[in-house]
Amino acid sequence: MPIKLYQFPPALGLPNASPFCMKLETYLRMAGLPFESVYTLNLARSPKGKLPYIDDDGTVVADSSLAIEHLKARHGDSLDGWLSPTERAVALAMRRLTEENLYWAMLYARWIDETGWPLTRKAFFGRMPVPLKWFVPHLARRGIRRELSGHGMGRHSPEEIYAIGKTDLTALAEFLGAKPFMMGDRASSLDATAYAFFANIVWVRQETPLKVHLRGHPHVEAYCQRMKARYYA
Repeated sequence: MPIKLYQFPPALGLPNASPFCMKLETYLRMAGLPFESVYTLNLARSPKGKLPYIDDDGTVVADSSLAIEHLKARHGDSLDGWLSPTERAVALAMRRLTEENLYWAMLYARWIDETGWPLTRKAFFGRMPVPLKWFVPHLARRGIRRELSGHGMGRHSPEEIYAIGKTDLTALAEFLGAKPFMMGDRASSLDATAYAFFANIVWVRQETPLKVHLRGHPHVEAYCQRMKARYYA
């Protein structure tokens, strides 16, 4: 029985406009695990009120990182087994930088910055029926604003937020360098995260300061092209 991956529908020209959904789908593809995507906007059915989550033969696991740990434990660790303890520590640090810090700068660019909000509203709420599309986007945006403030990123000025995001991107781009994959000559689960986040910046039709910054690191888009060709052909 294939693993069921519950995630948002594709949007913004990507397999998923949620980097966490795209990360988990990319991991499943990289690990060669059979799965089927169940596209949904219904967060109420998710165990934690968020997407993505998986149903692995009756075992439901929410959160992309927890789902990957479950998949490794049940199906084997085909991607990270070659890493040394030190390399595992470095990969974890890179993933945390991406998911726990850079993510918030991306969130601000899409949901709060007035240049990004129209695209986000159309992508996520454009197909909603009237009258939901009149008020649900604004409620969602208000919730995102509260989350950003609670995290702390939203308390900074726009210039400060983008400066933080650019610093994170520079660190990731320089760590990648000329290597085929984030950790070297072989792919690892870190590449699922890196590809999902990089693609959600460089391939979205929104001229954010983050996207402009990555143009100074052309090897990042080349990396995205390699990942797409290898796992999404």
